[in-house]
Amino acid sequence: MLMSSRSSVRTSMLILMVYFLSTWSGAAAVHAQTNPTPDITLTCDNPQPIEVYPGATRTSIVYCTLQNPTVHSEKVDLQIQSGALISAGPASMSVGSGADVSFQVILRADLRMPEGQHQISITATVSQANGVAYPGTPTTYKVLAVVKQFSRLRVASELAFIQLRPKVDYMVSYDVYNDGNALDRMNIEIANYDELSDEGFTLSLPLVNVEIESKSPPEKVRVQIRTPKNQGWTDKYYNLQFKATSDYSVRTEGIPNSQ
Repeated sequence: MLMSSRSSVRTSMLILMVYFLSTWSGAAAVHAQTNPTPDITLTCDNPQPIEVYPGATRTSIVYCTLQNPTVHSEKVDLQIQSGALISAGPASMSVGSGADVSFQVILRADLRMPEGQHQISITATVSQANGVAYPGTPTTYKVLAVVKQFSRLRVASELAFIQLRPKVDYMVSYDVYNDGNALDRMNIEIANYDELSDEGFTLSLPLVNVEIESKSPPEKVRVQIRTPKNQGWTDKYYNLQFKATSDYSVRTEGIPNSQ
């Protein structure tokens, strides 16, 4: 009977020790997960590229989340630096103990803004903990906003009409403008080349493509025309269809942009 009693006592003590260790480890885990010092975690996603062509919204959104890993109810001040882009977002947020709060930063670009990348810095600082002022350490998250390229071009000619004579060479000049927001290559062609060739004209393009910087002075593109050699012409009218096409539009936008 004595040995049985001792065995029961040992079993009971073992159970109590296991229970104590399990509760202690659970308390340690809770303590590790709950930061007693006011703190905040900030994460953000990169925004979608910003379209700046005429008629576009020219806006994009940065989605961010504040995470409070502490036992305190916090007020978090927010500061946004967006460089050449206009930005709008909340000035502060309240985040409860152990809670997550999402917010948005709206970015806006200027019309026809040059293609490029812009770094956006979003800074969060704990300014109050449980209603009491607190000198928190700023935490900053940086994302990249991309202003997307778009194609736009114009073609102009000083002459709308020219009178031709047989057996004479002519040089016709066209101005090609890049009204897009980045460097673009313009592919040059005579759209009705076969038609004019069948009529006896000889046409030559010294340049079949030309690279033009955005909003720079126009590039002059010349077309050499040699009229038919047959005599006895009567009055007859011909159209020369000069065509410039944005190479960027063909490669990227999916729809050729031509003039």
